[in-house]
Amino acid sequence: MPDLMRDPTRNAPSAHDRVYAQLAMLRITITTRPEGVTVVLEGRLAGAWVEELARCWGPLTATQDARSIRVQLDAVTFIDAAGKALLRAMHEEGAALAASGCMTRAILEEIRSTSAGARGSVPTAPLPTRSTPD
Repeated sequence: MPDLMRDPTRNAPSAHDRVYAQLAMLRITITTRPEGVTVVLEGRLAGAWVEELARCWGPLTATQDARSIRVQLDAVTFIDAAGKALLRAMHEEGAALAASGCMTRAILEEIRSTSAGARGSVPTAPLPTRSTPD
């Protein structure tokens, strides 16, 4: 009998994956100190947990300058597309994003590079023009 939970030919998540995604959690710890606010994330930044972080972020930035907020992602194990989009928005508002894990650091570098390009702070060379023979 085939293992339906680990079938590499399937594109849809297995029943195991769906149950795990529902059980997986995100812990959000907010610490306020004189030098600024630290938001520590632990777990999976995916699905409904992205919405929960957004619900925490709104009131936090209403009372704090986003540039004084550091978001620590050392214990994040997964970030989905919606999570990346939220982190990008937080970064663009001025939050400092930090991580020590290799994959999470790569995601943060992607966010920083696309955010910088969107703001136009990264100079881009003009596209070469093709000359037509006379």
